[in-house]
Amino acid sequence: MPGPCSSVLAMTAPDIRVVLVETSHPGNIGAVARAMKNMGLEQLVLVGPKQFPHSEAIARASGAADLLARARVVGSVEEALAGCGFIAATTSRERDQRFRVLDVREAAGRILSESGRGPAAILFGSERAGLTNEQLEAAHVLVRIPVSDTYPSLNLAMAVQIVVYELFRAGGIERLSSADPLADPQEMERLYAHLSQVLTEIDFRDRTQSGTHLMGRIRRFLQRAELDRNEVNILRGILTAVQSRRRKAGES
Repeated sequence: MPGPCSSVLAMTAPDIRVVLVETSHPGNIGAVARAMKNMGLEQLVLVGPKQFPHSEAIARASGAADLLARARVVGSVEEALAGCGFIAATTSRERDQRFRVLDVREAAGRILSESGRGPAAILFGSERAGLTNEQLEAAHVLVRIPVSDTYPSLNLAMAVQIVVYELFRAGGIERLSSADPLADPQEMERLYAHLSQVLTEIDFRDRTQSGTHLMGRIRRFLQRAELDRNEVNILRGILTAVQSRRRKAGES
């Protein structure tokens, strides 16, 4: 029985993956599993953990050993996100790639709502270095947890606890289950590859001094657009039509 200060809500676990990238300390993995079970989440994915399975992870899971046993271990962020629509990534530092940044409470509502359209994911980086810019490429939003300027550093398990608590707290938000699923990272990568090919074919070049920023900028604004699968198919159809017209013009 829950204690007098506990509140238990009966709800189906949302389709949300907690993805830990290159976690160094096995105890953090166990603590994350416990936090997830506290807040009704079930899908833990580990990308290249340094030590797992490990006795310390089991000890820190403290009642969530079943969730820990079901955790998937994969070799890349791409594999961890396969099939996901909406993707959020946590960060503790400023980024200059024009990401949309949301406060954790606002982000929780979005993640929970979007999980009604299709699988959603939250990325957490390693304890020492966080997430690289490359690992952030698939993210639609970045999540910031407000902390004191005096000591703006959170333990990985503490950060996960805050995020999953906010997800649990946002459980009453209406989901967008009738909307089309967002395009997953693989579909977006195929779009970017197709777009890059067409830009080369029409000789549309990066005019910046270094000549390396164009596709990065395009990626960022298309990630902010949060394209669904149908919209990606429309864009790729347009690109195919452009290629077809160029071939006909070249033949004539």
